[in-house]
Amino acid sequence: MDDETVAVYDAKFQDYADLVKTSKPSASLLRFINAVSQGGRVLDLGCGPGAASKTMAVSGLQVTALDASEGMISLVREIPNVTAVQADFSWLNQSNAYEGVWANFALLHASREDFATYLDAIVEALSPNGILHLGMKTGAGEKRDTLGRRYAYFTRSEFEMMLLERDFEILHVKEGEDMSLAGEMDPFVMILARRLV
Repeated sequence: MDDETVAVYDAKFQDYADLVKTSKPSASLLRFINAVSQGGRVLDLGCGPGAASKTMAVSGLQVTALDASEGMISLVREIPNVTAVQADFSWLNQSNAYEGVWANFALLHASREDFATYLDAIVEALSPNGILHLGMKTGAGEKRDTLGRRYAYFTRSEFEMMLLERDFEILHVKEGEDMSLAGEMDPFVMILARRLV
């Protein structure tokens, strides 16, 4: 994980929590929860302040929430029935451990070079028919935003191709734009997919 990116989240974890706070779960999160088997084990990969983890736990899923930022994890530790883990993406080295992985705007901080490696780790960690939610900003190349966070960009078609090459069935795709912590409007894609093997 990029140290400068983690440092930004450690410094601004409460600002980020306020930015993403919502009165009700997103349609994408509810779609993910409904796709995962009832009571299933899920990983919130790059969980941030843990809003999604809390909703998943309340719905009855067994939630492990991982983030590299101590500030973020300090908030997650306060959520009942969620196992909080402070670690970077390399922590994910399990096999058949989860019925679902919620990777919502987290892997965009991996380098383009490492992205495929982490995607392969997710495939290995998912059980057959496991569900992946992948939320990413779209574009090309790598850059840092005005806060210093590193981003890797791919196009929607590149994400879809990478998932199809790893034997995922794509269930749903949403594209749009959203305001970032840096105050910029960024295009994004969210893909819900099922591992077929």
